[in-house]
Amino acid sequence: MVQSERAKMADGEWYTCLDDDLGALRGVAADAVFEHNTLPPRRRGNLGPALRTLLGGVGEGARIEAPFHCAYGFNIFLGAGTFLNAGCTILDTAPVRLGKGTLLGPSVQIYCAEHHKEAAGRQAGLEIAKPVTIGDNAWIGGSAVILGGVSIGEGAGAVVTRDVAAHTTVVGNPARVVRRG
Repeated sequence: MVQSERAKMADGEWYTCLDDDLGALRGVAADAVFEHNTLPPRRRGNLGPALRTLLGGVGEGARIEAPFHCAYGFNIFLGAGTFLNAGCTILDTAPVRLGKGTLLGPSVQIYCAEHHKEAAGRQAGLEIAKPVTIGDNAWIGGSAVILGGVSIGEGAGAVVTRDVAAHTTVVGNPARVVRRG
């Protein structure tokens, strides 16, 4: 039996994102996100109604500031008291689980999709989805980018307290150089 592209995506296999069924699901998410982002804040509350219904799970008191963007929504699970600041994007081709009390700063990006390494594969829309898990009470600073397959433990955080040279990777709290060039 031929597996659907959505089933391949859910199983962590290579799938084509150009599939009509996946496109329709992204359309549903786009409508929910549009409602969330355009409702007056006092009417929206913590989450727009359509977005709340779409998400895979929402703990008590979880809040997403507008603007927000997600690919599908149904793969996002928010713990109680989780807060996503303005401008966050979650491309949830795989499950994204944010623990209770976790804080995402402005413009944090979470990308579960990994594109094919070969140009022909990318042109065919081939992707593979890898989950992201962030534990309870973690803090992800503004503009951080988290790629698929990453798990961040409870209470984790990182702070850059000094200048970072060009072409340098830093990690930790406070951040330290792990790679140059």
